[in-house]
Amino acid sequence: MDKKQHIAIFTTASLPWLTGTAVNPLFRAVYLAKDGERDVTLVIPWLTLEDQALVYPNNATFSSPSEHEKYIRQWLEERVGFKLGFSILFYPGKFSKDKRSILAVGDISEIIPDDEADIAVLEEPEHLTWYHHGKRWKTKFRLVIGIIHTNYLEYVKREKNGMLASFLLKYLNNWVVGIYCHKVIRLSAATQDYDGSIVCNVHGVNPKFLEIGKKKREQQQNGDQAFTKGAYFIGKMIWSKGYKELLQLLHDHQKELTELEADLFGSGEDSDEVQEAVKKLELAIRVHPARDHADPLFHDYKLFLNPSTTDVVCTTTAEALAMGKIIVCANHCSNDFFKQFTNCWTYDDSDEFVKLTLKALAEEPAQLTDAERHNLSWEAATERFLKAVDLDKPYDRTLSRSTSNYMSTSLNLQQTVEDASAFVHHVASGFEISRRIFGAIPDSLQPDEQLRKELGLTDAARKQEKN
Repeated sequence: MDKKQHIAIFTTASLPWLTGTAVNPLFRAVYLAKDGERDVTLVIPWLTLEDQALVYPNNATFSSPSEHEKYIRQWLEERVGFKLGFSILFYPGKFSKDKRSILAVGDISEIIPDDEADIAVLEEPEHLTWYHHGKRWKTKFRLVIGIIHTNYLEYVKREKNGMLASFLLKYLNNWVVGIYCHKVIRLSAATQDYDGSIVCNVHGVNPKFLEIGKKKREQQQNGDQAFTKGAYFIGKMIWSKGYKELLQLLHDHQKELTELEADLFGSGEDSDEVQEAVKKLELAIRVHPARDHADPLFHDYKLFLNPSTTDVVCTTTAEALAMGKIIVCANHCSNDFFKQFTNCWTYDDSDEFVKLTLKALAEEPAQLTDAERHNLSWEAATERFLKAVDLDKPYDRTLSRSTSNYMSTSLNLQQTVEDASAFVHHVASGFEISRRIFGAIPDSLQPDEQLRKELGLTDAARKQEKN
């Protein structure tokens, strides 16, 4: 009997931090393992208690990786309703306060034994490889797939000296993604372009939201009023998450939108400023703290307003569609996937935003079709992922790894240039000074004693990491 294909999914965040790179790779692991045809391992960051307190909401902390894994599995079991068939491993990580991100410490590719190193999925490959120092991913694994989640260039542009930083980051991202990934998937065209990459939304919706939508459809079919509330928006309360655009639209069209009542839900660094801006509006707009989008509080809203153009593929938009609501959003490449759904209404300018908003307030959402429900599901997202990287075909076990860690003897010029480029990155990432220049966390070349103790890293493993 042939050995099962092994897929290792590496990501940059973990529950209970409800960010996209924590939730979506988790569901990807669940559904890739669901049919039992492949072995799947999810590799996520482990943080010390000090860093956990900075990252995880509601003072959630874990004393051990096993306790953290138990929490993750319980959270999943409440949502998917079937046996979980994947493994979870932890890599040492540290939280960067200035980047508001978790960064890997040491060579995390070594988490997967060499005899299981078939396929690696790097969720946010640029993030995972900026400071990578160790075995080359293309040497370790037969196939390395990068999934681009975040429009880093757009976020950097908003910072001090943003245009210059964005220019430099673009080339750094191209460099590391090119030398470490065989294939690259961009969730939408809103992300940075990469040579040979394809655009495909390989994310689905938490099954809980589809269940809510199913009940709403049943109410509609029975002739009941399924939606009794008006408009809302939910998102982390920072200006770049759509609040700036939304409040500008509401400010400019207060006279036309006098019948609009809307609720905004979120928490974040800009909460106070958002609330002050809302107070200046002559509209019935209310601001509330963040809530779980699946909370019953949201079930009866019929209109989700989302003018954001900084998202790659907005998770809350997909969730609102799954719940059967009307979506009014910008005609932007980040929303291309959603345009196939009857309840997704896109606008090109502010006048059209007003027109569609008033129309949505006066009408009822269309009933979700079975095909639309499937396209939003993780089953469909998994099908799209496997097809995008040709894993829907018989696996080619003759696919070879790179011939050496860094310098290939191949006469192929392109391969030789790539090998040389990977060697340069390996050398540069091995010095504390150069790492610090490019923004790495101090002393992140190897895990410290606390991380090693908590993860049970042995001296033998440490020596292996250094080799």
